[in-house]
Amino acid sequence: LLLLLPFSLTGKEALTHFPSLGPSTSSAQGKVHVKQCDLLKLSRKQKRLCRREPGLAETLRDAIRLGIMECQYQFRSERWNCSLEGRTSLLKRGFKETAFLYAVSSAALTHSLARACSAGRMERCTCDDSPDLENRKAWQWGVCGDNLKYSTKFLKKFLGQKRIGKDLRAKVDIHNTNVGIKAVKNGLKTTCKCHGVSGSCAVRTCWKQLSPFHEIGRLLKLRYDDAVKVFSTTNDAVGHSELAGPQRHSHSPKHPASPRSTDLVYVEDSPSFCRPSKYSLGTAGRTCSREGNCDSMCCGRGYNTQSRLVTFSCHCQVQWCCYVECQQCMQEEVVYSCKQ
Repeated sequence: LLLLLPFSLTGKEALTHFPSLGPSTSSAQGKVHVKQCDLLKLSRKQKRLCRREPGLAETLRDAIRLGIMECQYQFRSERWNCSLEGRTSLLKRGFKETAFLYAVSSAALTHSLARACSAGRMERCTCDDSPDLENRKAWQWGVCGDNLKYSTKFLKKFLGQKRIGKDLRAKVDIHNTNVGIKAVKNGLKTTCKCHGVSGSCAVRTCWKQLSPFHEIGRLLKLRYDDAVKVFSTTNDAVGHSELAGPQRHSHSPKHPASPRSTDLVYVEDSPSFCRPSKYSLGTAGRTCSREGNCDSMCCGRGYNTQSRLVTFSCHCQVQWCCYVECQQCMQEEVVYSCKQ
């Protein structure tokens, strides 16, 4: 099975810093761009596309960081906290966590590509090039819409989704990848700006703008919480296999239902993530909230209580003319952490 998103999921090489382009000749910049592509873990076809797209390597790096940070933020209070440790083993299985990784990675890449186009960091694309009148007005006023159209078109070519695998895992991975792309599409908003004398709205300019990635991450976390376990079934009408899951309503026919295009899907139950394994470091030593998640995160082992003094700024006052003066205060803080 060809991993669809190898550059963004295996982790440690994703945090490698690329050499800065700096002021140099276009020839030198081209060499640096090729070197940046070589630093990423890409398939041969993806590497070829990367070399032909100046600015893409930097965008891929941004997408990797964006996906990792959002995943770790959304799972900060869960037993599995999206650590880079064990990620390679996790991706070989069909867990709910694997589904989220595929979705958040494709969403991060879609989002980063569209933003890179509108910010002028990609040579082969610019602002949203939709042909409607509002976008032409936005161009005239110097406003640049996020180019989701180019982003999704390029991404499908980059991921090679035309060759859909026949096995269950390939279908599941492609489905979850598309859930991430769809989440970005659904978050596309129309933003408007007024122009006119004294703030009047004599002329209104509107353009397309992506939602903040935190909103997309929060939506995908909700999809994870309601993920659907699926299996493969043959559709007699078209003669090939499809994903199928349980019916959602008791009055529905007994035959299995296809998952919705917005559902995250998985094929096997997740481990508990309580103890160290090849999938995670376990939860021992993790901080938790006594009123919130300690019982769940610590897996019944209990938790340690520790008091510590923390320093923070307090009694701040604005001084004439241009700075704020604060005192340093200390307070006792109680920290709870899971036992071994």
